[in-house]
Amino acid sequence: MIRARPPKPSIEGTRPLKLLGAIIAGGQARRFGSDKAYARYHGQRLIDLVGRALAVQSKGIVVCGREETGFECLADRPEPRLGPLGGLAAALHHAATHGYDAVLSSGCDIPNLPVTLAEALAGSGAAIVSEQPVVGIWPVELAEQADAFLAGGGRSLYGFAESVGARQIKIEPPLMNVNTPEDLR
Repeated sequence: MIRARPPKPSIEGTRPLKLLGAIIAGGQARRFGSDKAYARYHGQRLIDLVGRALAVQSKGIVVCGREETGFECLADRPEPRLGPLGGLAAALHHAATHGYDAVLSSGCDIPNLPVTLAEALAGSGAAIVSEQPVVGIWPVELAEQADAFLAGGGRSLYGFAESVGARQIKIEPPLMNVNTPEDLR
């Protein structure tokens, strides 16, 4: 079965955005008990499911916060163990220096990421999925603001999203967030 690509998101009717898909995958997975990226949902690794959903919507894909065979990988910025915001900061800087307009981000633990996510989040400025701030669209102009937020001790994606005026978008059906092995059942 051949599926048509979803319409390309744009900012207020302008040209289509050149998006960098970023899989945020540097977490410790303490509640899960093992590496969530390799956990299987319907027989497929979580990181691969997220990667495929982002690839349909993006011109390039990176994995942030870990080394992962088969993907271009970025270290968290400015240093490891800053949480998802360190991964997002790395992706924003990479996108800015490689000619992208924005980053479309997701954690590696969202197996039902829609292939229409970018379209749902498109609009003016940044946007996050309500209750899932790691899933969002972030204009590259926010790279320096991410650095400043981190330098000031900020670690919360919600806090960063609020500081840049990100819109919160409700997605139906709700996105899964795999935190325990039971969440995969």
